[in-house]
Amino acid sequence: MEDALLEIVAAIKAHSQTIDAVWLDKLVRRHNRATHDAQRTVAKRRLLPFYLDVRQNDPDRWQSWDIDPDTEAQLLRLLKMKPRRTASGVATITVITKPWPCSSDCLYCPNDVRMPKSYLSSEPACQRAEHNFFDPYLQVKSRLRALEQMGHVTDKVELIVLGGTWSDYPEAYQRWFVRELFRAVSDDEPYDGGPERIDASGAIAPSPRQATPGGPTCLQMGPHDTVAQRTACYDACGIPSSPEALAAAAKARQREVNAGTLSYSQATRQLMRTASWQQASEGQVATWDEVEAWHHANETSRRRVVGLVIETRPDLVTPDSARTMRRLGCTKVQMGIQSLDDAVLAANERLVSRQRIAQAFAVLRAFGFKVHVHFMVNLLGSTPEADKTDYLQLVTNPHFCPDEVKLYPCVLVESSRLMRAYGQGLWRPYEEDELVDVLVCDTLATPAYTRISRMIRDISACDIVAGNKKTNLRQMVEARLAKRMGEVREIRLREIAGQDVRRDDLRLECVSYDTCGTREHFLQWVTDEGRIAGFCRLSLPDPDALQACVGQPCLPTAPHTAMIREVHVYGRVSGLGTSEQGAAQHAGLGRSLVEEACRLAREAGYGQMAVISSVGTRPYYRTLGFVDAGLYQLRNL
Repeated sequence: MEDALLEIVAAIKAHSQTIDAVWLDKLVRRHNRATHDAQRTVAKRRLLPFYLDVRQNDPDRWQSWDIDPDTEAQLLRLLKMKPRRTASGVATITVITKPWPCSSDCLYCPNDVRMPKSYLSSEPACQRAEHNFFDPYLQVKSRLRALEQMGHVTDKVELIVLGGTWSDYPEAYQRWFVRELFRAVSDDEPYDGGPERIDASGAIAPSPRQATPGGPTCLQMGPHDTVAQRTACYDACGIPSSPEALAAAAKARQREVNAGTLSYSQATRQLMRTASWQQASEGQVATWDEVEAWHHANETSRRRVVGLVIETRPDLVTPDSARTMRRLGCTKVQMGIQSLDDAVLAANERLVSRQRIAQAFAVLRAFGFKVHVHFMVNLLGSTPEADKTDYLQLVTNPHFCPDEVKLYPCVLVESSRLMRAYGQGLWRPYEEDELVDVLVCDTLATPAYTRISRMIRDISACDIVAGNKKTNLRQMVEARLAKRMGEVREIRLREIAGQDVRRDDLRLECVSYDTCGTREHFLQWVTDEGRIAGFCRLSLPDPDALQACVGQPCLPTAPHTAMIREVHVYGRVSGLGTSEQGAAQHAGLGRSLVEEACRLAREAGYGQMAVISSVGTRPYYRTLGFVDAGLYQLRNL
């Protein structure tokens, strides 16, 4: 491992050849062929953890390598795994809430009793959650370690909380979950409960978890536990974390759910009534003072939370629930829409109407949230042409117009109640060409202010009974779009991602549109080719129009207050207070966007500007003249 690493360092210093991923793959294969036992002793995924381990734990050895800062920067960039993970400007960490009864029971929804509603135990984020007892602190710590070992900067973190419907969980659990998220990002406690670590020789060393004899129980679990103490709590409660034990424990209950003799909610109620989970749940509570204390700590910590995303359903979005989410620090809401066709919604037993969805949009926009919706094609009762029409309504009708979309096809899994309709011939998956055609048309219909974040769910092929099993579905769509890229306005396909960009090569554009209660301005920094380097979402609310849409007053700010709903700058993640030559972040693009938004709001007659700042960006907005004011930060115009 060391020989390979030193050869890479020498090549970087020599500047004698092109050092890229192809070159690195050839080097790794050559070193492995040289071993007598034909084992892969060198692997790209282990080179960086090995380097970081030596730098931290064997400083004399590291000093002997004589690696200067410029060489190290090139080395880290070369060895970084999956660079797309932070190409949008932040390190994204997904966490999963524990299994819990769901107040809805949609026909297409998976019913894996090991998971919160709609998620499957084979999904990567779900596997991490089970391994960490669905504990938010342990999940974040393990993911931070993994990202850092892959070479990613984790100074700016976006937390995405998935797991059925957030608003179905008790508020005390919600407070505890968020408190632990912020604690995990803010403290410097290392994660030592993972399945493996890379030792100084570059080998994978197992790190099994063992319950601490006489250790703390979950009744004693507090907001200052270390990773080891928290792990010992769950072990002491008797909650398993190995896939084999979890599958065995759930087997009988899952069989009943699949057969229809037990509902998902009944099964999860049984699980939560077990002594193990009841004991664990007694410690899963927190006060508002504790949440806000960790918010305050995060404002000055080494890592900052620059976004908190919560998942819920439109029928549970109200001014009160929006106020609670905002108090928790939420900045974006993922909302399962699936369709705007009332007949399709009814056929799939989705107990929400188009009108109620419109009200949810209005509430979320009034509170300044970014609105990220899930939209599903190929539902029972729909057709390819109907799907195209439905999506066009979503992105053009003033009652909707989401900021982001998860656009994916319905697939059949064994635990869903759609199995019966499939067996009766009432539902069929679209053929590949049909599906790709729908997604191509939808992408072309997507406006410049909307981002299609993904086109598939992380459901493994072995869990799919019928429907799309190709993980490269998005690439298939993009290949079909290749000759029409000039027509694509959707954000994700225009992101500069990790590319270098100069301020002089950018121009500021404004895309304006109306919703049912606001006038929206999407300010974007773009290149001459339309590539996007950063943007700002400015919302100018009309209190009377919002009240008419929602049916009650819902504006959380004073009249004549404009709202900045999002400021985002793309490019490689730069550490807090640092910048890289050619990187978009920390080049003043965000500040310029905020100033332009303030100018537009002032000219439109608004006297104040509010910003739905995330906890970790509060200090930044204070430097721009904003002051803390309850749920938001405000600046006089």
